[in-house]
Amino acid sequence: MSTAPRPGTGPAPLPARRSASEPIAAGTAMDAVTLLVGDLDLQLRYYRDVLGLQVVERPGERFAGEAGGAGPTRVALGRRGVPLVVLQHAADLPPRTRGSAGLFHTALLFEDRAGLAAALASVARHAPHTYVGSADHLVSLAFYLTDPEGNGVELYWDRARDRWRRTPDGGVVMDSLRLDPQDFLAEHLAHAEPGDDPAVVGHVHLQVGDVAGARAFYVDALGFDVTAEWHGALFVSAGGYHHHLAMNTWGTAGAGPRASSLGLGEVRVVVPTADDLGALRERVRSAGVVPDDDGATLRFEDPWRNVVRVSAGEAHAV
Repeated sequence: MSTAPRPGTGPAPLPARRSASEPIAAGTAMDAVTLLVGDLDLQLRYYRDVLGLQVVERPGERFAGEAGGAGPTRVALGRRGVPLVVLQHAADLPPRTRGSAGLFHTALLFEDRAGLAAALASVARHAPHTYVGSADHLVSLAFYLTDPEGNGVELYWDRARDRWRRTPDGGVVMDSLRLDPQDFLAEHLAHAEPGDDPAVVGHVHLQVGDVAGARAFYVDALGFDVTAEWHGALFVSAGGYHHHLAMNTWGTAGAGPRASSLGLGEVRVVVPTADDLGALRERVRSAGVVPDDDGATLRFEDPWRNVVRVSAGEAHAV
C-alpha cells in the first residue's frame, strides 16, 4: 500500500511496528514440499502417472539437469502450474532409518470431492498397494498413501469452515472416524471430469522426538496457533485453519536430530507480505532462533533438523 500523502491530509503515518510476540500472519499457507529421492524416475512416475500431477516449473528456477548431464536431477510437479512436490535426486544418501524424525506425510488438498475421487481412482487403478487407509476427521475426508520410497501422502477435501466445531479456546475438534473408500468413490467418482483439478499443499505432517519441543519451536518461536493436541501429536495453524503443520511422536518418541538421508528435503511456507516476513524475522530472533536469511527467505532447522523455508508472496488457495 502506498504511503504517499493525500492532498490536505499531511504526511502519511509510518506503518505501525509489528510486535515480535504477534502470531504468524493469518494468511500464511503451505507451499511445495521437497523430497530427496534415490530413484528419480520411479518417484516421478508415481507422482505424475499415479497421483496425476503434472511437471511444472516455477518462474526463475530450473528443474532440468545440468547442461550436458545425463538427465534431470530436480523435477517439480503440481496442478495448474502450482508446484506441490519437488523431487530432488540424491542417490548418494541412505534411506531414512526407522524411528528417526522426518516426514509423516505431505497432504494435498482438493477443491471438491469429485477431484479427490478422480485422484483416488487413479491410485486404485495404477498402484493400489500404495493405499494405506482413510479417515473422516470431521473437518475433512482423507485418504492415505505411501510412495515407492516410503514417504507418506495424504489426499483430502475440507468441509466448509462453518461446519467445523470449535473448542472454547479457539481450537478445532477433529477425530478419526471410519471412511469407506469404495462408498466415497461410488458417490463422487461419477461427478469427476478428466482434467487438471486444482489442488494445493494443505498441510504437512512431521515426525519429531517430543511434543514439548515441537510446541517450543513451531508455536513459541514461529508463532503458529495450537488447534489440537491428540494422542502424542500437536496440530498448529495460522488464521484459524484446522492445521497447516502437525508434529507427532508415533514411533519417533525420543528421536534426536536427523542424519542426512532420503525423504524430507524441506517444507516451504508462504506469508502474505514482506512486512509479515519481517515480523517473523524479529519474532524468531527474539526467541533465540537464528535463521539463514538472504533477505527474501528465512530458512530454519527445527530441533530435529527438519528444514522449514519461509518466503513472502502469493499464497495459493483452493
